[in-house]
Amino acid sequence: MLPIQFAMVTVPRANGKGSMESFFVKPEGPGPFPGLVVIHEAFGLNDNIRGIARQFAEQGYATLAVDLFSNRNRVLCMLQAFHGMLIRPLHNPVLADLSASIHFLQKLPGVDANRIGAVGFCMGGGYALQLAVTEKGMKAASTFYGATPKPLEAFAESCPIVGSYPEKDFTAKSARELDAVLEKSNVPHDIKFYENTQHSFFNRQRTPFEVEASKDAWQRMLSFFHEHLG
Repeated sequence: MLPIQFAMVTVPRANGKGSMESFFVKPEGPGPFPGLVVIHEAFGLNDNIRGIARQFAEQGYATLAVDLFSNRNRVLCMLQAFHGMLIRPLHNPVLADLSASIHFLQKLPGVDANRIGAVGFCMGGGYALQLAVTEKGMKAASTFYGATPKPLEAFAESCPIVGSYPEKDFTAKSARELDAVLEKSNVPHDIKFYENTQHSFFNRQRTPFEVEASKDAWQRMLSFFHEHLG
């Protein structure tokens, strides 16, 4: 594991109105390091997400854990986020803020602007999939139990995707459909379904924390990122 350094940073929102106080952590040294945007669950930017960002930095990634709820009413933010997943996927304000976060990350010292990826959990996993389609030039995306946005045909031109899902989760059906589209379109991917696990199995603050599934998903994701982000 590499020594790391971290700080809170202010990320401007896409519409120029307001900002997101977010957590930036990277390995010590000049880099440049591949960059990752980490997208939180409905619980927001909490200790679990900051811990995941630190783990990525220890593995050599400059990581920006963005706070989509920063400086805003959480309930309204949640409504906007789910509206953007269900009603206006691939074109909505939350996705625009995440795109702005990627561009912010690309300009930070020590970040390789040409090696950028995204990883998200539950709600954030759905948005990581949206970025996989809309953010041209992104090298890889990882989703944990994220709902697959429509239309599925859009994923024929997505970046490489690694996904981890409980076998009987409510997100599993669309994940299988996603897997089929990626396979048919020859998009590099690794979608895996874990038996006897529950939604949010990767969240250490939830019960139960699925140790073996989490270890396997983490290693698969790191291997996938190493291949596609370097």
